[in-house]
Amino acid sequence: MCAALSLAAIAWSFLHNAQLNYGDAVAHLHIARRVLDSRIPRFTELGSVWLPLPHLLMMPFVQVYSWWVNGVAGTIPSALAWLVACIGLYRLARRWLAPVEAAVALAFFALNPNLLYLQTTAMTEPLFVCEMIWIVDGLVEWRNALAEGDAKRMARFEAVIAIAMIAAIYTRYDGWIMAAIGWTAMGVVLLRAGRLRSLSFWIWSVFVVAAPLAWFVYNSAAYGDWLFFLRGPFSAKAIELRTFHGSGPPHPGFHNPWVALLFYGKTFEMDAFALWRNFALAIVALATIGAYFSARRRAFAFALLLWFPVAFYTYSVSYGWIPIFLPVWWPHNFYNTRYGMEMLPALSLGMGFAARYVLAGARDFKPRLPRYVAAILFLLVALNALGLLRRGALVYIEGTTNARARAPYDREIPAALRAALAGCPNAAVLMNTSMYPEVVAFTGIPLRQTINESDLSLFDRAVQAPAAHAGLVLAFAGDPVAEAVKAHPEGLTPVARFSAKDQPAAALYRSDSCPASR
Repeated sequence: MCAALSLAAIAWSFLHNAQLNYGDAVAHLHIARRVLDSRIPRFTELGSVWLPLPHLLMMPFVQVYSWWVNGVAGTIPSALAWLVACIGLYRLARRWLAPVEAAVALAFFALNPNLLYLQTTAMTEPLFVCEMIWIVDGLVEWRNALAEGDAKRMARFEAVIAIAMIAAIYTRYDGWIMAAIGWTAMGVVLLRAGRLRSLSFWIWSVFVVAAPLAWFVYNSAAYGDWLFFLRGPFSAKAIELRTFHGSGPPHPGFHNPWVALLFYGKTFEMDAFALWRNFALAIVALATIGAYFSARRRAFAFALLLWFPVAFYTYSVSYGWIPIFLPVWWPHNFYNTRYGMEMLPALSLGMGFAARYVLAGARDFKPRLPRYVAAILFLLVALNALGLLRRGALVYIEGTTNARARAPYDREIPAALRAALAGCPNAAVLMNTSMYPEVVAFTGIPLRQTINESDLSLFDRAVQAPAAHAGLVLAFAGDPVAEAVKAHPEGLTPVARFSAKDQPAAALYRSDSCPASR
């Protein structure tokens, strides 16, 4: 069923050209491509802010040019991660739930149109949700093995947990916090059990601790600042400060944890529920709490780690320069609504617990009643998914709005570049590819034909004399290339100018070394 849902979502996304709606998805593909397709191929092309694992997973697929252009290179790892997440969620649910109840949890997870859409894109949420689920599943299995005194099974799952945590650490910064909480909790449990001398635990501790430290070393070696990802020009704070113009707080929830909590709570509520949203969320939360107190094994406490995104995003919105905008609240816009997807595993498991209580009540009332109640529960889950589709999935709407703003440039600039390159097809193109990375792919040229901001000293020399280094120059208002053209216009002839609503003005120039096409 899950594989069929994934394929159906992929087909729909490609028929609607939706796999590249998110600018971030395009940027992820661009980063994965430029590691090998650049004038100076090197692993520092992985960048400084976004963590490297998603790009490394895309790298084999993005080398196929058409897969880079149409987004298939991002779809493959995302869809596979989503399928593995479905397996992990059902496996986790079966720790405490009967098959029917676990199937309700899986159906709620798998039918969510927001995550189904994201698994057709190059976004990082499907991969991270998969990692979250398997970290928790491993922790639960490890705790059960400890209770049963099975040292070999404990060691095996310590390896599983550590690998999943390292993957999460290199996928999203949320993974740093989840890994720290989970691994520390394991140490506390071992300490209380008098098993802290476990060699396997300490060996894997070295790898888990080394993962974020390696990212510090990478930033220091590549950019001269071990916190470049946090305070560099492409950090969340720097981007927010560049885009904010006005007085007062830059976004709702800024330095206000209560408002930030409300916004994140509303985000995952709207991402997950269409029917009786507040009531359904309350039922899920109460069912989870009830399951916690009724569980006979302490391993259930690790399942509560799935709720950690509430605290993480409350802090991030308040103090981490990470805004969330919702259409129902001021400023009535869409931004970062996909962050609610990280709560979907916790909500899905809670739906399974709610189903358990409902079915138990039906069984006490009448032995044959549960089969009819189960059918109603599956129907409600399906109706909830249809309600989300009918209302419009928040994540898809946000991506579509994003794409609509970029659409004029995605059409006009590649067409102008192709026309200009007709006279000098091998000419170097000087441009800032991080502004609109899809322009290069849509033009049909390799990234190594451009001189861009990731080319370091070569780019620095090119902006000092654009006409001497490039046949064509594409400048966006406010970027280093536009400033270079303004300072050194000699030898450059304007070819085309572009403008679009809410986008910086752009201009294409031809140098004297590049003959005009006939």
